[in-house]
Amino acid sequence: MENFIEQLKQSGLLGRSGSNFPVWKKWEAVRQASSDKKFIICNASEGEPEVFKDAFILENYLPEVINGVKIALQETGALTAYIYLNKNFYQKFKQKLIGLIGNSPIELFEKPAGYLAGEETSILNVIEGKRPEPRIKPPYPTEKGLWAKPTLINNVETFYWASKIAKGEYQNKRFYCVSGDPSNSSGQALNKGVFELPENYSIEQILKETKNYPNFPFFLQVGGGAIGEILLDNELSQPIKGLASIIIFNKEKTDPRALLKKWAEFLTQENCDQCAPCREGLCRIKEVLRQAPAYAEASAGRQDKFSENQKQILNDIFAVLEKTSLCPFGRTAYLPFKTALEKLT
Repeated sequence: MENFIEQLKQSGLLGRSGSNFPVWKKWEAVRQASSDKKFIICNASEGEPEVFKDAFILENYLPEVINGVKIALQETGALTAYIYLNKNFYQKFKQKLIGLIGNSPIELFEKPAGYLAGEETSILNVIEGKRPEPRIKPPYPTEKGLWAKPTLINNVETFYWASKIAKGEYQNKRFYCVSGDPSNSSGQALNKGVFELPENYSIEQILKETKNYPNFPFFLQVGGGAIGEILLDNELSQPIKGLASIIIFNKEKTDPRALLKKWAEFLTQENCDQCAPCREGLCRIKEVLRQAPAYAEASAGRQDKFSENQKQILNDIFAVLEKTSLCPFGRTAYLPFKTALEKLT
């Protein structure tokens, strides 16, 4: 295993949390760090609405995940690893994990409630007994993580693929979760689930390969049910670059304003209130949505009627969120609103 980080590099594996950061660079940074202590964290907090790939991996491939963590311990020289699990995962997999861990220096840690408690620097604060809120970067966790020591944080799926690479079984694939409208126009149920497919597949290929390409007018939310962007049926030739989830919506049955309000409710509830752009920006989005006229059935087709002034206010808020928020949550929270406003209203 002495050349394993070089194997990671040659594989081209990118982090599966949605960041697309080269995995080998994180591992190499922690290995080369000069410190008396180093740590590993396997992030199994999965909290993005309608995303369930980590649940699928833990259910079906838990030994591979733990093997990936053990390899990371060996390759980086880390002292201890933590498996950071959301409440459901902790309760469901605790006993099986204890058996797989054995005498290895791996500890289980239960995530507290809250979406942002799964953000990588929030995890550091939680394990240290602090408030679950993001830290300013830099310094990055690989430089100054748990208790100011170099820390490698990777997603469940990333450790799974690291294990496959070590066995020579990686074929440049990833896991995609597909969900959404429960049936097509013929009443046939869509094939909701998690699918292992090539990472360079286009969204259209994914839908067709999994027998999920709708036979009704539709749009998609790609990248999660909170911060995923809206894509129309003529935008599906691209691969998924971030979180590999696809949610299918029936265009004729979906109320865009209700969707916008659902996102706004979730994001305002789940933000940590630490930085003003995100805290105030999301509240202001909710306020504008409340002021917009009700969804209307117009003779030329159903449409959402936002005034030009309201759209300008929202676009100004989106720009502030993207450019001035402290963490990735705020810097991407605008995306579903902006893309829905442009394409559905």
